[in-house]
Amino acid sequence: MTSAHDWIVPDWPAPIGVRAVSTTRTGGVSTGPYRSLNLATHVGDAPAAVAENRGRLRERLQLPVEPAWLEQVHGTGILDLDSAASGPADGAVTGRADRVCVVMTADCLPLLLCGRDGDRVGAVHAGWRGLAAGVIEAGLDRLGLPGASVLAWLGPAIGPTAFAVGEEVREAFVCHDPGAAQAFRHRDGELYADLYMLARQRLEARGVTAVYGGGRCTWSEPEQFYSYRRDGTTGRMASLIWLGG
Repeated sequence: MTSAHDWIVPDWPAPIGVRAVSTTRTGGVSTGPYRSLNLATHVGDAPAAVAENRGRLRERLQLPVEPAWLEQVHGTGILDLDSAASGPADGAVTGRADRVCVVMTADCLPLLLCGRDGDRVGAVHAGWRGLAAGVIEAGLDRLGLPGASVLAWLGPAIGPTAFAVGEEVREAFVCHDPGAAQAFRHRDGELYADLYMLARQRLEARGVTAVYGGGRCTWSEPEQFYSYRRDGTTGRMASLIWLGG
């Protein structure tokens, strides 16, 4: 992945016409625990600051429209923006050039999807609950493309050396796929989960083998990323994908 200005550009062989970006926490006007490019309206930040940050994002990226900001609920609902513009969901897909898919995160995994021929794109918010419940599978179903024709990019999330979880999290995955046990490690009396590995396993099970990204840790890079697990009160980054020039 490469950085440009205040965001990360996915390093993946997306077709011409597919544009994608993942923001960092820099480049905005928010203050205090939300410093500086907080894009979420639900975390306690000043509404005027969030509005300014969203305006800067749209201007800098020259977005065709306002992104379809979602009310994320850690579930498996995916909106098709070709027919619905907003609502409670944890992902969105579109085949239209006048729609922008976006998910917000601060430790959960943002997943961007596109077809190899560049006619469909999508974004998925995948925390451990959504992952275990099948949000990736739901996103692929909504995208409506065979797994072999899909490219996937894993954005910044809490890394496997920082994401301490309870045994119930491991069980939620292993009961679905015994192979998920590989994504959990004990260290110093704690159990740690690898969201990146869990996502790759779910993608590969659906035939998606062209998977890129992963490796950044929101918890361990405080100057670059918001982390709810690290800070509690904090902002949110955004990962966006859309069809454009």
